[in-house]
Amino acid sequence: MSRNAIPYWHVDAFASKPFEGNQAAVMVLEEWPDDSVLQAIGEENNFAETAFVVRDESGEADWELRWFTPTCEIRLCGHATLASGHVLLTRDGGDAVRFRTRKAGILEVSKSEAGYDLALPAIPIERGEFAEAVQHLGAQPQEVWLNPDGYGIYLFEKADDVLRLEPDVRALGTLGDDQFICTAPGMDTDVVSRVFVPGGGVDEDSFTGSAHAALTPFWAAKMGRDSFTAYQASQRGGHATCTLAGDRAILSGDCVTVVEGTFHLA
Repeated sequence: MSRNAIPYWHVDAFASKPFEGNQAAVMVLEEWPDDSVLQAIGEENNFAETAFVVRDESGEADWELRWFTPTCEIRLCGHATLASGHVLLTRDGGDAVRFRTRKAGILEVSKSEAGYDLALPAIPIERGEFAEAVQHLGAQPQEVWLNPDGYGIYLFEKADDVLRLEPDVRALGTLGDDQFICTAPGMDTDVVSRVFVPGGGVDEDSFTGSAHAALTPFWAAKMGRDSFTAYQASQRGGHATCTLAGDRAILSGDCVTVVEGTFHLA
C-alpha cells in the first residue's frame, strides 16, 4: 500500500455495541509524516481523537503512538489507546501490545474477560481550588482536586447533580486545555462522571480514559478499595471497571469496530 493510502479503522471504545462509548480513528503509518499532516487528518476525521501508530524501532515497545484532536496533539488519551490495541490485536493476533508514547511513557493493552485491560499511569490528584472553573460549571461541587498537568476533579454529592450540569463550555475553554472531570457516587455503577475539555476541542467527551486514570486513585482512596465500576454519562455513554494496581490505573472494557477502510491523502 502506498504512503498516500493509509489503513483506517473507526472504533467505538469502552463500548459493547456500536454507537456507545467514545469514537476513535486508528491509522497505521509506515513512518511519521510532518506534524501538520497529522493535525490535518485529525481535523478531517473530527473525532475526539485520532490515534496514529508506527512500528517502534527502539526495542522498548511494539509501536509508537500519538493522538490528535481536531485542534491539537495531546499528551495522553485512554480510549484511543484502547482502540489502537483492539485494532492491532485483532489484525495481528497476540495477547498484548505495548505502545511507546512521547509524554505518557509505555502503555499496554491486553486481552481480558472484559474484552481488554488498558494500563495507564495513575494520575495523582490533590485537594485544591479553581474558582473560575467552578463559576462556569453551573453548580457548586463539594470538593475540588487538581493535578498540575491539567486534570481537575469536581466532586458532587449525588449522580443527579452531575447529570443536570449545564456548564458554560465556551468560558471553560478560555481556561486552557484542562479536563473538567465532574463526578459523584453512581446509581447503577459505583461512580458516575462527565468530562468537559472545550479548550482541547471537545466540549463534552463521550468516554475519557485519561480522566479515569485520575478518577481511579481518587475513588479508590474515597472508597477504601482498589476496584470499582464507572459510567461516563455522556450522550453516548461508556462503561469501565477501574482498578488501582500500584502506580497503574487499569481500565477494563471492550471495543467495537464500525468502519474499516483506507484513508487517501492524494
